[in-house]
Amino acid sequence: MREQFMINKIFNFKLISISFFFIILNHNILEGIENKIVFKIENEIITNLDIENETNYLQALNPNIKNLDKNEIIKISKNSILREKIKEIEITKNFEDPKIPIEFLEKLIENIYSTIGITNLADFKSYLSQKNINNKNVLKKIKTEALWNELIVLKFSNKIKINEARLKKQAKEIINKETKTYLMSEIFFELSDNEILDKKYKEISETINNKGFDNAALKYSISETASIGGKLDWINENSLNNKIKNIINLKKKNEFSKPITVPGGFLILQVNDIKKIKSGKNIDEELKKLIRSSKNLQLNQYSKIYFNRIKENLSINEI
Repeated sequence: MREQFMINKIFNFKLISISFFFIILNHNILEGIENKIVFKIENEIITNLDIENETNYLQALNPNIKNLDKNEIIKISKNSILREKIKEIEITKNFEDPKIPIEFLEKLIENIYSTIGITNLADFKSYLSQKNINNKNVLKKIKTEALWNELIVLKFSNKIKINEARLKKQAKEIINKETKTYLMSEIFFELSDNEILDKKYKEISETINNKGFDNAALKYSISETASIGGKLDWINENSLNNKIKNIINLKKKNEFSKPITVPGGFLILQVNDIKKIKSGKNIDEELKKLIRSSKNLQLNQYSKIYFNRIKENLSINEI
């Protein structure tokens, strides 16, 4: 399938949070560092300079990463850039010279800088400059993520299942009622053949308690949100499926869940903040919001499953 990129008007799809990993620092920062190949993926390579750059960028997004051991940070950077390279390889197979509107890219960038307390693009560019990170390379990474999102829509939109009658009933029930909305973070992980869930959860929870949820997400999560500490957007409780909603409704601020079984793996959610909002008066508008949220959640699940599938079929060699 080779299709030109276009902003999907039907689904208005975006991943809950956008992640990005592969950044090149200014040349003068890198002088004197010997460049060696660390990974070969198909016909692509990842060098030690790539990993060095990745570490610097992750530190810019997650200042608390300094609390982790140096070897842990290197491992996180390797996994991060591997995920990015895998996406780039798959995108190349499906798109030819796609064009993305700059205003759309800037909106995606906003999703990133807002998670670290920056309020506008100019300040974000200044922040990147202070960290010796090239803004053009950030745009390149956002483009990769946007193309990945579009690829997921093109491949899986026909598999989305929406019970519109149930959602319409739900929309009628919440009209003019106060509902909760949650600011959350996630850790999405899998188990290898020799791992036990209880033992894995104990390991992750100890990291959360000792190093913070954001560092645990960097270390263990394989989600697109890993590079920003697992941070998600505000999510209305009515957008959650009943299983997750019932779990989250019992959590207080800064509490995290036990592993929740989801398609493709397990999910740990932390509630960072809670606020109550009053829904609108227009049933059709509320219905549209519920449908959009349901589609996005399903597409996120397909994204995780698809990524794991293509990763298994790639030849990845550490040198």
